[in-house]
Amino acid sequence: TGRAVAQATADLLESWLNRDESAVIGLGTGRTLRSAVELLPHLGAANHRVVSLTGNICPDGSTAYYNVLFTIADKVDARTYPMPLPVIAATAQERDGLLSQKTLATTRRLAARTDCRLVGIGSIDEQAPLVVDGFITASDGQRLRRRGAVGEILGFVFDARGNLVADDINTRVTSVTLERPPGMPTIAAAHGADKQAAIRAALTGRLVNGLVTDEQTAQALLD
Repeated sequence: TGRAVAQATADLLESWLNRDESAVIGLGTGRTLRSAVELLPHLGAANHRVVSLTGNICPDGSTAYYNVLFTIADKVDARTYPMPLPVIAATAQERDGLLSQKTLATTRRLAARTDCRLVGIGSIDEQAPLVVDGFITASDGQRLRRRGAVGEILGFVFDARGNLVADDINTRVTSVTLERPPGMPTIAAAHGADKQAAIRAALTGRLVNGLVTDEQTAQALLD
């Protein structure tokens, strides 16, 4: 099922990259998105630009494994624009300082005016990707759950209604701002029983306006 969702996501991304009219395509992060990009054929898409919607640096300074921009750079001829930032800064003040760098101005402008966005949805449970991948601590995760958090997109944590949780974590995220409702196709690639609450919340809160998922997850959401 996971490979099927990744393949469907890859087909969608490929359809955008094959358009004649130039476009700015924004990519988030996540396991399904990374699998999707790995399934892409090599494409000549020099008329398009692909921009990261989120940082690509882990707290220890290493490259975020599930950030897909470097992977897609090997697959397409499009110009790519990474966001050389930690996904979650140490403090809100550090975040503001990082985002004020002039070298990021072009990438930030592109990320704000994308024609299409593909993002992942993470759950906020005991095995939350933000915790597993080291972006927040286990105690952070526990605190977020106590405050009603069920999911995250681009590092921003939200509750069952799709509202951002009032927590320090959300003041430190360096990703592009989530539009609500989105002003462009903003399509999530996510599936599985552990993601259902997060997916439902993202749809309910109009954080995304499209979804690539599997039949079982779709039926559970409809039920």
